[in-house]
Amino acid sequence: MALFESALRRTAVLVARVPVSCSKGLRNEQMPQLSQMLRQLSQPSPFQSRFKSTIAVPVRRPNSRAASMSPGFFAQAERATCLSRSLATVFATASPATTTTAASSTGPDKEGFFPETSSKAVAYWLIGSAISVFGIVVWGGLTRLTESGLSITEWRPVTGALPPRSEAEWEAEFTRYRASPEYARLNPHMTLDEFKKIYFMEWSHRLWGRLIGLTFVAPALYFVLRRRVAKPMAWQLFGIAALIGFQGFIGWWMVSSGLREELFAPGAHPPRVSQYRLTTHLATAFVCYSWMMLAGLAVLRDIRLRADPAAGARLASVLALPALQPFRRSVAVLTALIFVTAMSGALVAGLDAGLIYNEFPMMGVGLTPPKDELWDPHYARKADHADLWWRNMLENPSLVQLDHRILATTTFCSVLALFAYARRGNVAALLPSNIKRGTTGLVHLVLLQVTLGIATLIYMVPTHLAATHQAGSLALLTGALVLAHRLRIPKSSLRIIQRQLETASKASKP
Repeated sequence: MALFESALRRTAVLVARVPVSCSKGLRNEQMPQLSQMLRQLSQPSPFQSRFKSTIAVPVRRPNSRAASMSPGFFAQAERATCLSRSLATVFATASPATTTTAASSTGPDKEGFFPETSSKAVAYWLIGSAISVFGIVVWGGLTRLTESGLSITEWRPVTGALPPRSEAEWEAEFTRYRASPEYARLNPHMTLDEFKKIYFMEWSHRLWGRLIGLTFVAPALYFVLRRRVAKPMAWQLFGIAALIGFQGFIGWWMVSSGLREELFAPGAHPPRVSQYRLTTHLATAFVCYSWMMLAGLAVLRDIRLRADPAAGARLASVLALPALQPFRRSVAVLTALIFVTAMSGALVAGLDAGLIYNEFPMMGVGLTPPKDELWDPHYARKADHADLWWRNMLENPSLVQLDHRILATTTFCSVLALFAYARRGNVAALLPSNIKRGTTGLVHLVLLQVTLGIATLIYMVPTHLAATHQAGSLALLTGALVLAHRLRIPKSSLRIIQRQLETASKASKP
């Protein structure tokens, strides 16, 4: 409720600035017209599609800047604030029994099976599953940093759930590992006790993945069969479950790249997994985490809208103003930039590029390595060097590290720019306080992440710092996702508000 109380306070400021012509409230019998207004609010107006500049709601005292604003903006702002004022009047005059009836109706949808909104238990379960995915991402980073990822040379999704339980089974497992390129070239003197340590790191990572799949699929089936999820959420649960299964396949596909026969050849690079497959594995985990987190937050939002549709409509009227469109797009672009930066970090990890140029901001004698080192013909595979530029960007450790530095610096500056943008007079007057707090939290997260990244580089990738840096990238993405979530009320949620208003209208009739 704190989110909507903040929106109420912000909308009250807007309502105070509109002409008195829209101050007349609506009666309960006029709720259908109010629902129609809300339906119109969810549709973009022709002016909104052409509106490009960020303009605040005009204040009473006219000035030269307000005089230069387009009349269409005043109409858009007046429409939104009239809706907010009308909602306040309607729900102030409605009886408590009417409001309670509207908020508590949870019958199935028109198709008769799925409810209108998912239950709160579904939201908490989704967020808990996302936290578990966060944990396995960090543990997977530790598995890679301790060079444990290639210790299990087989993929047995069912029978591999149990570790070796006898000395003979341990010897058989160790024999399979001794036939791998990593043992032959990097660990020829490893003992059985040392092998057990790296084996348990990889085995626990795989076991955690199995548990995530089990604790997601089984509850998902239960919630669907018990009619605890809305129909769109049921399809989302199916998609997430499929993605979890696909992620298990990607994990083995990645490990198999470090077991290839050509890695035994003299002169080949040290045995490690493909940086492309490592990045794919991490990207899928990030997508799975983001999907779970946003789905859980969406359920909680819909529950709050059902409980207080008036506050939800007030918030929707504020977020629909064209002046906030550039800010919303900026957050979306920033979220994509954070994701791309994290994936460039996966390329750095896959190539061990963090073990070179362990200084910041310099890279050797300059801010960048020499040009011939960045665009080395050695990485081109075509005779005409047509693939020179993209292979160096993805396979040359020097250029890959430089790319990550540039992306990280761009992300840092973009977060600071978004923070400054949120404090501008026009935008600051419109943004709800929870969105401002989210922007401030994003600044704190990016400062922490930059500090961890520089420390990881300077100290030559110690395990604890590198794992924390990877966790920081997902935490930063989380901050951006939560901020983007707060800035958007989808049309499906607006329809929930509309139906609640219509229910209240019917209940108020004698």
